[in-house]
Amino acid sequence: MYEDILLATNGGVASIEATEHALELAADRARLLDDLDVAVDRQATLHALFVVDEAAITTYSGDEYVDGHEGPEYGFEDLGEETLADVRERGEAAGVAVETHLLHGTPEETILDVADDVDADLIVAGSQRRPDEYRMLVGSVTERVVRASDRPVLVVKTPVDEAGEPLV
Repeated sequence: MYEDILLATNGGVASIEATEHALELAADRARLLDDLDVAVDRQATLHALFVVDEAAITTYSGDEYVDGHEGPEYGFEDLGEETLADVRERGEAAGVAVETHLLHGTPEETILDVADDVDADLIVAGSQRRPDEYRMLVGSVTERVVRASDRPVLVVKTPVDEAGEPLV
């Protein structure tokens, strides 16, 4: 059973189902232990991770930004804080311990590093349908994590329509 689950989230469409699934896995552990009347030192911990992609920041000139606090990294950090706060609130409502991590770096490398740091039993990441051309040129962070990880990785797909909007 999973004690430390790492949820890699970017706050986007692909993360919708992954977040829900990770919360359910962590809550299921608590319910199972309760049903079995098993006393344990701790319940599952959900480690929610948002990585501010350094490549996305450094490739953007940001010419229209005058004040240093208006740069693109702050927009990503704001999104990360909002996303992680949402996961934390949902975890608290479900009785799940949530630790949040907002870090800068290369997403797949940072995800793998945090998985090692927290000794994650499972990495949960989202995916959504993308055009074949996009996948060939860019690929996805989730695909790179699956290929590089020595730990189990659960890929949770969020169904989307032709416009890329979630069907959930």
